[in-house]
Amino acid sequence: MKTGLVTFYHIHHYGALLQAYATERAVESLGSECEIINYYVNQDNSLFRRPTGLGSAAHDAHTALHYGPLKTRYERFERFAGERLHISEHRYESFAELQAAQLPYDLILSGSDQIWNPKIFPNGRFDPVFFGAFSDQRKIAYAPSFGIPRIPEEMEEELAGYLGQFSHLSVRERQGQRIVRHITGQDVPAVLDPTLLLDRRQWAEVAEPAPMQGGYILCYCISRPGALAPYIHRLAEETGLPVVQLCGIRQKVHPRAHCVLDAGPAEFLGWFQGASVVCTNSFHGTVFSTQFQKPFFTAVAPAELAEPESSRTFSLLSTLGLTERIIGKGDTAGLTDEIDYAAVEQRLERARQGSLDYLRGALTGAPREEEHPTQAETAPDKLPELADHIHCTGCTACANSCPRDAITMERDREGFAYPVVDPERCVRCGRCTAVCPLLRTREKAPLPAVFAAWNRDDAIRKDSTSGGVFTALADYILESGGVVFGAAFDGKQHLRHIACFRKEDLWRLRGAKYVQSDLGETFRTVKKTLETRQVLFSGTPCQVDGLYRYLGCRPENLTTCDLVCHGVPSPGVWEDMARSIEAHKHKGLQAVRFRNKVTGWKDSHFTTVYDDGTVDSAPLFSTEYGRAFGRALFLRPSCYRCPYTSMTRPGDFTLGDFWGLRPDELPEQQEKGISLLMVNTAHGSHLFDQLPLSRQAVPAERAIAGNPRLATPIALPPDRAAFFASYALEPFEEVRRKFFHLPALPVRAAGRLLSPEAKEKIKRHLRK
Repeated sequence: MKTGLVTFYHIHHYGALLQAYATERAVESLGSECEIINYYVNQDNSLFRRPTGLGSAAHDAHTALHYGPLKTRYERFERFAGERLHISEHRYESFAELQAAQLPYDLILSGSDQIWNPKIFPNGRFDPVFFGAFSDQRKIAYAPSFGIPRIPEEMEEELAGYLGQFSHLSVRERQGQRIVRHITGQDVPAVLDPTLLLDRRQWAEVAEPAPMQGGYILCYCISRPGALAPYIHRLAEETGLPVVQLCGIRQKVHPRAHCVLDAGPAEFLGWFQGASVVCTNSFHGTVFSTQFQKPFFTAVAPAELAEPESSRTFSLLSTLGLTERIIGKGDTAGLTDEIDYAAVEQRLERARQGSLDYLRGALTGAPREEEHPTQAETAPDKLPELADHIHCTGCTACANSCPRDAITMERDREGFAYPVVDPERCVRCGRCTAVCPLLRTREKAPLPAVFAAWNRDDAIRKDSTSGGVFTALADYILESGGVVFGAAFDGKQHLRHIACFRKEDLWRLRGAKYVQSDLGETFRTVKKTLETRQVLFSGTPCQVDGLYRYLGCRPENLTTCDLVCHGVPSPGVWEDMARSIEAHKHKGLQAVRFRNKVTGWKDSHFTTVYDDGTVDSAPLFSTEYGRAFGRALFLRPSCYRCPYTSMTRPGDFTLGDFWGLRPDELPEQQEKGISLLMVNTAHGSHLFDQLPLSRQAVPAERAIAGNPRLATPIALPPDRAAFFASYALEPFEEVRRKFFHLPALPVRAAGRLLSPEAKEKIKRHLRK
């Protein structure tokens, strides 16, 4: 049997050429001849480019400066392809030419790489060649990638027609599984990239040993190093090893990097084989780090951090149990943490055999067997399922519900608390899994009643962030003999939930606090208090939902108030910032107000009070912390995909600032502050009628217009990973200098003068 392979191979790209080589070898090892169909698809390997602008000019200037090694690289790619790949003699230049040809293949194999990504072709459409549509022979797919999170609606019917011709379908990433399921209704396997079908020994046979001996740090970056930079520098400092930069980007990743520009595919493998440690932001750089069992750190694009399920790097490393090697996350491994490659090799071999079994069955036409859980997945001592690191909100429902206190909340490298299960204490009762809000689907609720509201007591209103509505609600509960739970700073500027029993102490709970609070055992205390008294609990929506899940019901004597939440900043970052402020001022912080209305509601100030009685105050978003918070730089990972950013709220009430009012709407009230108040439940409606508030009903869409977090989560900033990579490795003063500094005065002046429309036009231009 002879298999015709349609894939990317011609372009001088390490990953493309090596995956084509690996696919051929894997097919041949399973008993079939394999030949790459020599199809030319808009690929140009010329050392110099046609002049199209500054980009091509810069490329050509770089080539001219380094012509010798780049010419050697070109020749090595050509030689590797000529000696190692079986390619059809005739080169086909169009679909029509292939369709008319008498092809010698019994089977057409599509894969791997992004051959099903319509965006990479000149016309922005699918290329039917890579679906084997030119042939009537049986078609199979091995690990193709769509390369985009979703298919444009106008292309779905076309894709369905192509996919319907395959007897066996597989994809490379989980996102591809979702796309195929959406288009065809089929559940198809996600298989390994072909470069992982060969083992370390097979790749070593192909590798050309690196000329550098004695160990080195290998850096292979296909884009700016970004979050990798502090890792490269710290590794160089601590190990004393030289830095080798394998060709990718033109900019140096380290001042003393030795740049290798002449590596062909065999030399590429050799540099990985000889490395002491690897830093990369390439998928295939990650692959060969694991293949040659090297300590490594890898970075992924911000879009992949925002949607890990669409990332091939996340997909691979989760299979291998190595996601902690991705930097810019709270669970990133320490600089010197070792990798248990014995365990990794077991997982890889299991996945390799599964992928080869699929390929064997596809080649022979055998029906695909259903996948079954592995032994590890069904083991009786498996720890309970909890929300993963990216989705966990830190609500503490699991820790508070554990009957054996087997779960503790421990801070990760980003300064956020996550549940950690003690396997010795855990009895696998499943209580923690049952109460986790993220493992349950939230039911939609009717739209709430929405009001602009404010406290009639101007003194209370002045001391509150917005309209003083929370104090009116808290006073009502306290007057009824109840207890109020909310967030307050302690003497070390650590924010924690506390119980408040007196009106005189409510000042501690007032005002916005731009940091995630420590709930500790608050849920247990609330439950105990509910046995005898009324309770008001105030917190973020994830905290309120966590409390209800922990309680398992909505007690009549419990009132809850969730907040319109921008996202919760890292407690670790805030506490480091507080210590930094104290060090700069040479005095201790006594109190902090994030939103002080010293000059009015709409120009809130960040105010710090020191232990000697002195005070500093400045507009919030002109301060370092305020600007970084406004950019969402150090929010919890779950905030960027928050399931509570909707009008379906867990609390009886929702409170926030009523932003978006026109100047002629309640003009006499705007200077003092107006609250957005949403009444979400019948219980809330009953209490609302008894509160001494001024109010004005407004349409729900007005609330959303002024508070976008009632509709969508905030976007992940592109430099978040770089920030937390620096935060994990560098002194905080250095992190503060790099990421918190204010722009130059002309930039700040332009920011004040330019309209929002002008700013958006500039942003669009810069994104091009």
